[in-house]
Amino acid sequence: MQSIKITTTQNVEIEYALASIGDRILAALIDYAVIIGYLIGTILLQSILPAGAGSGRIAVFVIIYLPVFLYDLLCEIFLDGQSLGKKQMQIKVVKIDGSQPDIGSYLLRWLLRPVDITLTTGGAAILTILLNGKGQRLGDLAAGTTVIKLKSAIGLQDTIFTRLTADYQPVFSQVAQLSDADIAVVKEVLDASLAIENAGVGDHLEAKARQALEEKMGIKSDMSPRAFLSTVLRDYNYFKGRV
Repeated sequence: MQSIKITTTQNVEIEYALASIGDRILAALIDYAVIIGYLIGTILLQSILPAGAGSGRIAVFVIIYLPVFLYDLLCEIFLDGQSLGKKQMQIKVVKIDGSQPDIGSYLLRWLLRPVDITLTTGGAAILTILLNGKGQRLGDLAAGTTVIKLKSAIGLQDTIFTRLTADYQPVFSQVAQLSDADIAVVKEVLDASLAIENAGVGDHLEAKARQALEEKMGIKSDMSPRAFLSTVLRDYNYFKGRV
């Protein structure tokens, strides 16, 4: 599990566990479910209300759908760095310099959300988080923020270690170029992919992780994304155990 040290305004250094990619994806899925539920409710409400005309219909349209457009921004501003999905997953947005995020910070995250998530189906966000090591997507980099876990219980399943057979033979010696943080992300991706019910989302997540690792290791593999990530995890443990 990755962590980050944040120095508070009282010069007290506190270490927080970073929210995993899986936590953030599941939080986003919960938020999408909330938005879909809201839209279904408003559509049903409009169907039973008398139809307005002209400017009245436009006003009703704006009042109903503006909260959907501004959902993430409004939630983070008024819920102290959390959306409903983040609350459920017990994660929140914080400033990495220890200060309290302001409206400008939340606005920067929201403005870059289309690039991070909407236009790239989350690919840009996943790639950036994998590469920078501080749990930051592009919006976080611009705003100086990251997303942390409010509670963390670390067990063996949360570590980067995995059991190997006595006769295991590594495949990629290039894993020596990776860090513990890189491998922690690999394990998070594999765990998150298994937890996500939508196979397409999980496959996309694994593919983006493989791409980032191939670039960092300077290799190209014909393995499937999941097989590649699993092999990298085992190889890293093999070489790490021999140091």
